[in-house]
Amino acid sequence: MTTAVWGTVPAEAHGPIGVPLVDLLDRVLAAGVVVSGDLVIAIAEVPLIRLSLHALLSSVNERVPAPWTDGGPL
Repeated sequence: MTTAVWGTVPAEAHGPIGVPLVDLLDRVLAAGVVVSGDLVIAIAEVPLIRLSLHALLSSVNERVPAPWTDGGPL
């Protein structure tokens, strides 16, 4: 019989918490994700530079055919 000491944590409680980063990235890319953002650099409330980013990130699989037939876009 084992006795628990107050203030200690059982060895089983030190396992991994949550989802590993590789699994999370695999799930996100399998479904696809859209990244969108704007950056405006202004002085005295006068916008000088505006950068926009719009990107679609997704994994490639064999179930979805390529939109090109001649070997690729390059």
